[in-house]
Amino acid sequence: MTREFFGPETVARPGKPLVIAIDGPSGSGKSSVSKEVARRLKLAYLDTGAMYRALTWYCLKTGVDLQDGAAVEQASKIMPLEISTTTATEYVAVDGTDITDEIRDPLISSSVSAVATTLGARTELIRRQRELIDQHHRRMVVEGRDITTVVVPNAEVRMLLTASEEARMRRRGIQLGGTQTKEQLNAQVIQRDAKDSTVVNFTQAADGVVTLDSSELNFEETVQTALAIVSKVIYGD
Repeated sequence: MTREFFGPETVARPGKPLVIAIDGPSGSGKSSVSKEVARRLKLAYLDTGAMYRALTWYCLKTGVDLQDGAAVEQASKIMPLEISTTTATEYVAVDGTDITDEIRDPLISSSVSAVATTLGARTELIRRQRELIDQHHRRMVVEGRDITTVVVPNAEVRMLLTASEEARMRRRGIQLGGTQTKEQLNAQVIQRDAKDSTVVNFTQAADGVVTLDSSELNFEETVQTALAIVSKVIYGD
């Protein structure tokens, strides 16, 4: 499958750009898998979804009406955001306030689509994402919903990580520690995907994007398959 130097931690394509773009629906495992792939290949890591959640938190905190597109766009431009780009630490802060845990709150999860579907705000956050990628000399695993098609369509490796609806609901429930009801999970996974898909397609792979279906795979198997895809794309293995 993957070359021996792809584990457990390897510098892939040393000295050369290597952007691995990973898209996928809620609960597909893209955050945990992307982070582990970045760790093993010694690349920076960016969770773009956390940026949309941070903007949602900021709007709610400052009283911005999420239905006011112009106000949300303006908030996206002035939000003083800090976000970690390392696999060792998960850190998100706005104006010095650590909101790493708060952005995973059900209130944020149920509100984030209103922000994510505001095109002006998306444009600003995409600008910031590209800036972060460049700051890391284009050596980064970037995951989200429009990474392979909009943020870095010229990434060296592009993949769509997907899974069945049942698997995604189960994984999100485990991720949230069993604190959510079936209805709440449905709102956070299925309904959110339906809303977000009005502005970006993250359910079908675009041309040149490799699909990885993890429905029947455990975490390690998914990571190994993702690494195999990287190896095949950049080395032709």
